[in-house]
Parts: sequence; structure tokens; C-alpha cells
Amino acid sequence: MKCKLSDKNKMCIQEAGNESIPLAKLPYINPLTLLQRRKEAYCIRRNAAAFQRNLPMSAHFTNNDEKIYLNKIASYSKALPHNNLGEVDLNAYRAWIKALTTGTPRRFEAIPLGGTAKLSNPQASYAYNLVGGDSHYFNMITSPSFSSAETASEMAENYWLALTRDIPFCDYSTSPLIIAATEDLSKFSDFRGPKHNGKVTTKTLFRGVTPGDLIGPYISQFLYLNIPFGSRTITQRYRTTLAKDNFMTDYPLWLLVQNGISTKLSNNYDTLPRYIRNGRDLGEWVHQDFSFQSVLSACLILMSFGKDALAQENPYLNSKTQSGFVTFGSAHILDLVTQAARKALEAAWFQKFIVFRRLRPEEFGGRVHNCITGATKYAINPELFSSKALSRTFSKFGTYLLPMAYPEGCPTHPAYPAGHATIVGAGVTMLKAFFKEDFVIPNPVSTNSDGTSLVSYCSKFLTIGGELNKLASNISLGRDTAGVHWRSDGIEGLKLGEAVAIGILQDYKECFNETFAGFSFKKFDGTTITI
Repeated sequence: MKCKLSDKNKMCIQEAGNESIPLAKLPYINPLTLLQRRKEAYCIRRNAAAFQRNLPMSAHFTNNDEKIYLNKIASYSKALPHNNLGEVDLNAYRAWIKALTTGTPRRFEAIPLGGTAKLSNPQASYAYNLVGGDSHYFNMITSPSFSSAETASEMAENYWLALTRDIPFCDYSTSPLIIAATEDLSKFSDFRGPKHNGKVTTKTLFRGVTPGDLIGPYISQFLYLNIPFGSRTITQRYRTTLAKDNFMTDYPLWLLVQNGISTKLSNNYDTLPRYIRNGRDLGEWVHQDFSFQSVLSACLILMSFGKDALAQENPYLNSKTQSGFVTFGSAHILDLVTQAARKALEAAWFQKFIVFRRLRPEEFGGRVHNCITGATKYAINPELFSSKALSRTFSKFGTYLLPMAYPEGCPTHPAYPAGHATIVGAGVTMLKAFFKEDFVIPNPVSTNSDGTSLVSYCSKFLTIGGELNKLASNISLGRDTAGVHWRSDGIEGLKLGEAVAIGILQDYKECFNETFAGFSFKKFDGTTITI
């Protein structure tokens, strides 16, 4: 939309050295005068803001667990003080809710804590942004309820993920423990992981639900291929933890962590860096990564594929005289991939702290343990108690607590949605907007069983779109493997990140001089969107 200049704007003046000159008399340095350019820039910002303002209002619905369970056993409370059952001190919980519902900074400073651990940035829930949709605009489906069959199935999956952390992905088809996991999860009435003919199989176990997730190796090519990084190349061998490096299976230590008190334990690390070969390696990767590391690495790899990998909509793809850089080139893509990360986190933080406050799997593990040992009774769906994962966990560790990969357990913010998933969902969406999704990745690889070397993979073609989707699922499910998230935290977190990225692209679509038809790509649900 072009804007008309008002008489008031025509009177504006611009300082030029020591002399004030009417803007209307300044020389042309491009097709617009400086005054016209200023007005046009204002209009683009105003129209983008109006677009976001005029979107349909979003309603936020919860599963009402916080109201149903007056002792708050179905809500996140880690770092607050708890009793011996791991139930939160209600006065502390009320102070926390008062701070969250008022947004008053001083109230956050008055929240009673149970130890030295601090809550992770709850006031970010109220931050505003100048590009894309406001964090409070985006909505999500309601998180599974505490007593639901879906939650029972997700918790069983988390136990199996913990029990199988040390099994190489390439051995899944022959591992008796993996086969036991598939048989057990297939029995749940509301397990929403991928299946084949209605059953969980060794080829669908612990995988995502997006197009491409079930094709090829478990790990995405973007976590295996070398990363071009300026003048050097990064080989994707990473430090990982030793086998059987599990935590919080002792009840007194579990209770300390719920209160925010350090156990002073630490991970035991392998001296040999490895390619990601099993769940433990993947869980440690998403333990040590920085916010947008996964999508930054993917972006650098994609740019190394050359112009043939660029999306057909790129206005410079067939230019005879120009190439993209600041717009529609590396600088543009890198900027959008990285800036989307924080905006995605703001949207996630609003949902986590203000809307859902879903408890973490490690907290739920305490509820399971206290139920089975007879310490108390909770309304946990009985399907979970029939899972063989529980008896195997008790046989191995002596409690029914969820074995954690990290000594500190989960972060000090609620579960739903997963922050990692929301970030990677936003970043992957940006990459789909700029790269050709059906481009076949050259020379795909997998890893051997001990993660010391890569081996060629040639069974099926692997595409950019499919492997980006798989990357998103890997990053999301890696957090589940460590024990800190639920499957639905990731599935819905990816969708939230995608929506955030789409909002950013919508705001920028009028900012380009090039003849540009718009961004077009496939969403995580397989449908195509054009912006």
C-alpha cells in the first residue's frame, strides 16, 4: 500500500551539517525523495502492525488441572518448597501465581524458593516484539490432562526412552529391549507416536510425526554432515556422557532437586567425541547446545549445496546480472533463522508460565513412585501401571522415579510447550521458506554403532524438507530422551514455532524491492502455505 504525503510531513526538516534544509528541497538519491522514503517506511511498519492487530482474537484454554487438584500435584512447581511427598507448599504456590497473574516485578522478587535454584525468566512471558505476531496472540491446543490416557502413554514412553538410552539407533531392529518397548506402547489406547498398521514398530519407535520422519536413519543429516564455518569445517563429533550415567533414581535426591537444592552430582563424560549414535548422545547434544545451534548448523550446510538448493521463488535464482546477499542471500537467511529463535521463545514462555504451567515428567515420576509404594493416591490413569516399563525401572533402579540424563533434572520452567521444539520449529520453517524442499541431499550418511565413524546411506533418497522435519523432531525428542519433556510438548511446540516464523515472514513480505511472488513451503502437517 502506497502512502500519501500530508502537508504536515512536507514541512519536516533535516539537519545537513549546520544547516536546516526543508526535506522537500533535498535532492533525489533514489526513486523517492527522503521525505517520500520516510513516509513509505512508516506506512510499511504501520500496515504490518495493523495486519497483526486485525487478526482474529485468540482464546487460551487449559485442561483445568490447576483447579481440579487443589494440592497442585498436576502443575509445575519445581524450585518452590515441597513436603516429603514432593507436593508444593501452597503459600509459595499462591505467591508464584500472584506474580504471574499480575506481572508486577516486585512480586516476582517475593516468590518463596525451596533452595538456591532460581525460576527461569518468568517475566519474559510479558515481553513485546516489533516484528511478527505478539507472543500472546498465538494459541495452542490444551495440554493433555494429568489423569488422561495420553499422559499415561507419554510417561510410559519416557520410561522406555530412559531404559533404552544406550542402545544404538542402528541396532533397534534386533534389540530385545527395543522390541519390548514397541509391544508395550502399542497397548496404550491413546499413544500418539507414529505407528505402522496400528502398531508401534522398531522403525517408528521414538520418531516424530512429520513428513520425512520415518525415512532413512533416525538422526537427521543436518546432525551428521560437516558444517562449513567460515574458514574452517566443523566435524559433528560431540562430547557425550558414559553409558548408565543416570540420575534422580534415589528418592531423597529427587526431593532435593524438586526443592531447587543441588545434589552436587555431575555427568561422567566420555573421553572420545562421537557422532550421535543413541538416545544418550542425542540427549546430551540438546543439553549443551545454544538456542539456535541446530538450525544455524543446518543453514550453513544448506548454503554449501549451492544455488540449486534454493527455493524456486528466490528472485535471484535466474538473474543474469545479480545474486542475492543482503536480501534473498546468506545474510538474509542467517538473520531470519537466528532472530526467529528468541521470538519463538517469547511465545513459548507465555504459554508455559501464563497459560498451562504443565508439570514435568520428573515431577510426574514422583507421583507414580508415591502411588505404587502406597505413600499416597493420585488420579493417574491405570493404563500406566500396566506398563512393563515400570517394573523394569524398579528392577534396575529400586524406585519408580523417572531416570534422568541430567543431574539437575529439568530446567526451572514449566513443560508445555518445549522451548527447544519451539525454537527449532521456527528455524526450520525459515529454512523451508528459502530452500527447495524436494532437493535430494548428496552423499547421505549414518553412523556406526559406536559413533566413531560415518557410513554411507543409500537405501532411499533423503530430501531437504524431510531431513529438516526430522531435525526438528530429533531436537524435540532428544529432550524427551533426557527425561525433561513430554512428546506433546514437542509436537505442539514445533507448531507454535512454525506459527511464529510465519508471522515474521508476513511482516517482512512488503519490505523487498525485488519482483517476488512470496514464500511457499510445506508446514509440519504436510499442507502448503504461500506468504
